[in-house]
Amino acid sequence: MNQNRKIYFASDLHLGHPNLRDSLPREKLFISWLDSIDADIEELYLLGDIFDFWFEYRRVVPKGYTRFMGRIAQLTDRGIPVHFFTGNHDVWMFNYFKEELGVEIHHKPIEKVLYGHKVLMAHGDGLGPGDIGYKLLKRIFTSTTLQWLFARLHPNFSLWFGNQWSVSSRYSKEITHVFRGDDEQITAYARQVLDSKHFDIFMFGHWHSPTIFPLTQDSNLVVLGDWLVSNTYAVLDGDDFWLMKYFPDKPDVPLGHIKLSHVPEAPVLPLHDQFNRINKY
Repeated sequence: MNQNRKIYFASDLHLGHPNLRDSLPREKLFISWLDSIDADIEELYLLGDIFDFWFEYRRVVPKGYTRFMGRIAQLTDRGIPVHFFTGNHDVWMFNYFKEELGVEIHHKPIEKVLYGHKVLMAHGDGLGPGDIGYKLLKRIFTSTTLQWLFARLHPNFSLWFGNQWSVSSRYSKEITHVFRGDDEQITAYARQVLDSKHFDIFMFGHWHSPTIFPLTQDSNLVVLGDWLVSNTYAVLDGDDFWLMKYFPDKPDVPLGHIKLSHVPEAPVLPLHDQFNRINKY
C-alpha cells in the first residue's frame, strides 16, 4: 500500500443511454469525478455496464465515448491499473480496451487481496440460484457462434440494433432498485461462497441500489449503485471502506462505512431509509 493512495470502484454508467447526446453530461460528470480523485488514486475497478451497449469488430468500435477513453488512457499511461468487468450490457467487450488503453478485462468474478483484505468482485448478473431463463440467455449471448454471426452484420445496422435492444431492455425494467437483502439472488450467492471461503467484501454492480449489507460480523456485501441516478462510488483507504455519493460542486456524501477487520462502527441504515437518503440529495 502506498501511503495516501486509495483504490476506487464504480459501475453502471450506461454510457450511450438513451443516446450519445443525452448521455454526454453523464460522461462529463464521471470524468469530473476521475479528475477529483486524480491525486490519490492507486487503482481503479469498473464493475460492468460502463456502456449501455458495446460490440467491437476486429477493425471497428462504437462511435463516441472519446472523453471517457482518453481519461482512462491517461491513468494507464501513468502506470495506474484499471480493471474493466463486462456486464450484461457490455458483455461483447473483447480486446480493444486491453490493446489500446492497457485496461485489464474481466469476464468472470475475480478474487483480490487489497490492502490485506480479501475481496470478491463481479458485475453480478447471473450469479446465485434461480433465474434459469436469464442464465440461458446469457449463455447464448456469450457464445462465440452468436458473436461471429453478429459480426457479419454491417456496423451501421448492428450497432443501431444493439442500442435499440439495450434501451428497450432498460426501459422495461426499473432504473433504480431497492435492495431486498436476503431475498436477493446475489446475497444467496455470497452466502454460498462464505460456506467454503471467507471474503471481507463481496462487491458487485448491476443492481442500481448503493448498499452495504452485512453477511456476518466480518463480511459485507456491497452494491456500488449507478451513475444514471445515484452517482455513487466506493473507495478503499487502508482499513476503511466507504460508499460515497459524488457531487461536482460540493463535498461528496458518505452513504456507508466499513472498518475492515472490525464490526462496522455504526448500524447500516435500513434498506428503504438508505434508498430515500440517497435520493434526497
